[in-house]
Amino acid sequence: MTPPEARAERHTAEAPAAPSAVSVCLQVAVPRTDLPPPGPVPVIPRRADFLKAAAARRQGTASFLLQARDRRDGQATMRMGFTASKKTGNSVTRNSARRRLREAARAVLPELGRAGWDYVLVARPGATVTRPYAALLDDLRAALASVHRPPRPKGEDRATAAGIAP
Repeated sequence: MTPPEARAERHTAEAPAAPSAVSVCLQVAVPRTDLPPPGPVPVIPRRADFLKAAAARRQGTASFLLQARDRRDGQATMRMGFTASKKTGNSVTRNSARRRLREAARAVLPELGRAGWDYVLVARPGATVTRPYAALLDDLRAALASVHRPPRPKGEDRATAAGIAP
């Protein structure tokens, strides 16, 4: 309601001389550079591709199992898949485990993953959800290094491969 003295003077509303505090804060916001670049994560679409990755190279860690396969199809895309079975826990726990694995993969795979490979991260009951995130990243780096190490020739044991005489 307009006070009676304002009716007599007929003041018109004018825009303030300075922008409001909210717009100033929005104008000086600095974008974060520590986040990975946005964009969709290419995922493995078919069950058959998950099964092929399960039959290929694998490396277990304290927090998950990494399965990796070189597709050898000439495509330069790296694809990821995430699995958390009912052994992992209820749906809340399974989704939390998949989210953690997805974020770890987004952080590490662009620098250590190889083009043309499929990677499947399988959650471990209890460990994937409770392990500290930094340890999860270290586990993924170590697993990728192990998976990409050239395979030993058949018939060669670990001691011979390491250069230790029997």
